Amino acid sequence: MSVTLIVGGQWGDEGKAKIIDILARDADYVVRFQGGANAGHTVVVGKECFKFHLVPSGILYPDITCVLGGGMVIDPLALAEEIEFIKSRGIDVRDRIFVSEQAHVVLPHHILMDRSQEAKKGSGKIGSTGRGITPAYMDKVGREGMRMGEFLRSSEEFRSIVRKKVTEKNRLLRLFGFPAISPSKTEKDFLAARRKLKPLIADTRIMLWDAIEKNKRIFCEGAQGALLDVDHGTYPFVTSSSAIAGGAAVGAGLPPSSIRRIIGVLKAYCTRVGNGPFPTEDKGKNGDRLRDLGQEYGTTTGRPRRCGWFDAVAARTTTKLNGVTEIALTKLDILVGFDKIKICTAYRIGKKRIEYFPTDSRILAKCRPEYEVIDGWKTPTLVGGSLRLSKQAEHYVQLLEKLIGCKITMVSLGPERHAVVQR
Repeated sequence: MSVTLIVGGQWGDEGKAKIIDILARDADYVVRFQGGANAGHTVVVGKECFKFHLVPSGILYPDITCVLGGGMVIDPLALAEEIEFIKSRGIDVRDRIFVSEQAHVVLPHHILMDRSQEAKKGSGKIGSTGRGITPAYMDKVGREGMRMGEFLRSSEEFRSIVRKKVTEKNRLLRLFGFPAISPSKTEKDFLAARRKLKPLIADTRIMLWDAIEKNKRIFCEGAQGALLDVDHGTYPFVTSSSAIAGGAAVGAGLPPSSIRRIIGVLKAYCTRVGNGPFPTEDKGKNGDRLRDLGQEYGTTTGRPRRCGWFDAVAARTTTKLNGVTEIALTKLDILVGFDKIKICTAYRIGKKRIEYFPTDSRILAKCRPEYEVIDGWKTPTLVGGSLRLSKQAEHYVQLLEKLIGCKITMVSLGPERHAVVQR
């Protein structure tokens, strides 16, 4: 059985969790492969709303095993708290959550440095969530990080490792004028988290390799989106990890050849959190309306998202970059009631017309969108209560397919599980 990968094709917040939740009912494993608690995945089941930051959203299905892969950076205190929250909602997590011993640990100084550095940037802020993600990845690349496998050591060894890390980083914190972290408090907090997390830590690569050999169904759940990828996104206004399909094999420890189905998730309009170029951003009433109707506020930070029209140039680029085999389009219901709907088909810089997404953010910031304008639709997106798109909505979907060059197989029309049209 091959691996299915779900990735975001915009700046994150595309509604990946909804698509994963729908598809995961057929899965045996759901795997996170990058990022950390900076992700925010929301799933609505009946009248209940679940928000996940570290644990894969597949945990809502009782027969699914959830894996936090080695490409992640994990705040053990946040993970322990999230697991307790999940248990409090009546979900059995025993033998269902496993954490890669290769994943790196987010320590208190990472969070402090992240928030302090972001605050000092003033108007030049990247838009960090303040969860310590960037400093943790910096330590990983600098070969100074702590990995989750350290939680498997004896209590004394673990205590010594934590104290050493905190003491070393306190020297750096003082050098840059930051307050020191308490070694004793960190030891106490991490030992408490260790008691809860130690049974979950394993070499998850072997687990997944064995699952592939046994023809188990594996779904990989991407966080953020391709336009936030550290290499291919709008650098430097990006996340610190690889958020594209190519990062899944590395972050999960899967053979690249095992990934056969790649579903790109796109919102029917565009949003972005934080700073950085955003060619189709609408700073007027239409942008405000999209934000209000779509409840576009960050799951992790609560920050209002910048909103604008669908960018087919960006979508075309990320579809090719990820090798997307099919697209899931979300939040089409939000466009109901607009008199006119715009779709960006190309960019212009002065008199020059370009149909590709620039790699240089300074160039992208100068790009002005060239729009195709179509009539909106007043009628509900569903026809007669059935799971069928109205004529106008179907026209919009077909136009996006043509502009992107990829089949849209799923259209989401609301947060509920049942509000999906299969095409």
